[in-house]
Amino acid sequence: MATCIASLVRTGLPHALRSVKRSVCWDVALAVPRRRAHTVRSSLYEHVRDGYSDKPDLDMKRVCEETEKVMANVERRKGELRAEDVPEIVSVWKQLEAVRVEISQLEEQKDSIRSRVRALVLPEYQKARTEGREIRNSLTKLYLLESELEQKHYLRALLLPNTTHPSVPVGDESQARVVELVGQKPEFDFEVKGHLEIGERLDLIRQRRLAHISGHRSYYLRGVGAQLQTALQNFALDMLQRKGFIPMVVPDLLKAVVFEGCGMQPHAHQSQAYCLDPSRFPDLRLAGTGEVGIAGYFMDHAVNIKDLPVRTVCCSTCYRAETDTGRETWGLYRVHHFNKVEMFGVTANETGEESAQLLEEFVSLQKEIFSALELHYRVLDMPTQELGLPAHRKFDIEAWMPGRGSYGEISSASNCTDYQSRRLNILYEGEGESLHYAHTVNATACAIPRMIIAILETHQMKVERQTHAMSSLLTWPGESIINKSDTWSFCLFCFSLTIPSGWHCASAQCPAALHGFRGHREAHIHTTEIHWTKPAVPRFSSQTKTKMMHSDLDSNVYLTHFSIQSLFAILIILPNICIVYKAIKNN
Repeated sequence: MATCIASLVRTGLPHALRSVKRSVCWDVALAVPRRRAHTVRSSLYEHVRDGYSDKPDLDMKRVCEETEKVMANVERRKGELRAEDVPEIVSVWKQLEAVRVEISQLEEQKDSIRSRVRALVLPEYQKARTEGREIRNSLTKLYLLESELEQKHYLRALLLPNTTHPSVPVGDESQARVVELVGQKPEFDFEVKGHLEIGERLDLIRQRRLAHISGHRSYYLRGVGAQLQTALQNFALDMLQRKGFIPMVVPDLLKAVVFEGCGMQPHAHQSQAYCLDPSRFPDLRLAGTGEVGIAGYFMDHAVNIKDLPVRTVCCSTCYRAETDTGRETWGLYRVHHFNKVEMFGVTANETGEESAQLLEEFVSLQKEIFSALELHYRVLDMPTQELGLPAHRKFDIEAWMPGRGSYGEISSASNCTDYQSRRLNILYEGEGESLHYAHTVNATACAIPRMIIAILETHQMKVERQTHAMSSLLTWPGESIINKSDTWSFCLFCFSLTIPSGWHCASAQCPAALHGFRGHREAHIHTTEIHWTKPAVPRFSSQTKTKMMHSDLDSNVYLTHFSIQSLFAILIILPNICIVYKAIKNN
């Protein structure tokens, strides 16, 4: 990251930021939250108060000058504040400003008296000391009042939402606007199954009988389920690195200050952030998204403008305390822990369009990933109540999930403008070494459980009591391996269900469709010859749907088939090509 984080890396920025703050006023309007419990404490304010970082520079000048617009924006957004709270926030801010002005005047008088005292004779000296004592007493009271007003301000002002893009639909989730439809809904000539039924039948997923192990909304991925997770992660990471993204490994445990700086509420009554034992690990939370970890990396840092935009990607385990609402009680759609590949960008704010362009780029990359997996999906421009606090604009992508019979969210992309930067002091150095607040953009590249749902349900196929030749049983780059036990071979079902790891069927009429995990290495299961061969890379037709049979199967078993784009690109070819290319280039 040293090549992208430019010359200024500051862990304490009070002097540098004061020059910025003189030209900008404070940004956030404060309001009384609907649930008072949410404003009992603010880790971000405590972090600043204890001297670890500089104060969040909220744009209060805009709030004071455009109070009615801010009130309308607060009313449209879903949050803890109401429109009628904004005038009170403005009032508290003005009181705080007045106290600060008075403190500044008294400090100037105190300095003036201090300089006079040195040159005075005894009578005048005693009089000056009395005046100085009175000023100090007044300052002591004003310092306390300033601290109280400041705390009151931040505890509520930090709950204000970001500005809203004028094109964003107004309302709840039902008002989301479909921007684009990509691909076609898969058609089936049989009753489709859900991902959990498919995964349990193929021994890829276990979610039942876990109450005594890990509780509700947990799961195991086994065999190909686990390998598919790794494959998806590697596919997304490899593609993004080739696009210029810098890979990162981020901590899963972070201080609550970083969550608040990103616009989340870790102290909320029903916060989704898991909290560790506060007596042993004060104020530490488990991250629910890689965005928090990357944002923390840039906290109190300045990037040179010539290095912008900085594009980073990380794969992390996400932990979320999903509430038991009765929805999605089973399956991988809403779980307490999952792996996710996250994109995060830091860009300049010279023209005001840089972050919008970066958001568009991130959405384009998301579409490229999902199209490579041959998913049918739609892009949604999310309405005001679905933006959360930090987003200026947000696009969600929902994939068609046949087992659910509906679209399900698989990713989102948000432009947070300077909302997070003003709270976390994420800056960039412009010309003349001037410091400005950067804009941040984040997007999900691959949320593993929901991608597994979409893949299993979209590419499911039916196994009937018939035997058919496997037309796609070929090796890459195309040589047939049928009945060649001493060559690289590949079985469609062995690959797509178990990933080559030992025994592989080398027969043109492989009836071992579901011998899978328990019987894959037992030759007596097969009615055809089995050879010990090396795994190979297949070349499939994207339309291949092969019907297979096994004596132990009934006629309602459903499998998953994958196309060349998903298996070929994700699991094998792209990483290997990159390695070979780099080796040749270096030599």
